[in-house]
Amino acid sequence: MLKVVVRVLVCAVFFFGGIAHFVVTADFVGIVPPFLPWPKVIVWATGIIEFLLVIGILSPSLRSITGKLAALYCLLVLPANIYQAVSDVPIFGGPVAPELLWLRIPLQFVLIAAILWSTSENNQKLIHTSTDSV
Repeated sequence: MLKVVVRVLVCAVFFFGGIAHFVVTADFVGIVPPFLPWPKVIVWATGIIEFLLVIGILSPSLRSITGKLAALYCLLVLPANIYQAVSDVPIFGGPVAPELLWLRIPLQFVLIAAILWSTSENNQKLIHTSTDSV
């Protein structure tokens, strides 16, 4: 059951993130590292990718491979998070506390772990409890 809850939360992150790529495009363009060409196209493409990841994660036959692709996607967008933290790029209409920008980087790895665990075909429990009596 916990796996399903985490999976739904992961899908919510990608779904609302995908929407944000189209609603506040200019803000996302601002965090695309300047060495990358066509930042608006990158923002729109990553928004579409996030919607496709939701569909794949919700589809049992595609879930496992999509989870791996989603984890890879999170690693590929990590430079944008790092660029935003290093350059203190404002988003959503104003500046963001530097601590939050830096916290987002390790949280990306928590998200990756949640993605991989919740989309894996392995049915092991996250927390093991012993039933042995002493």
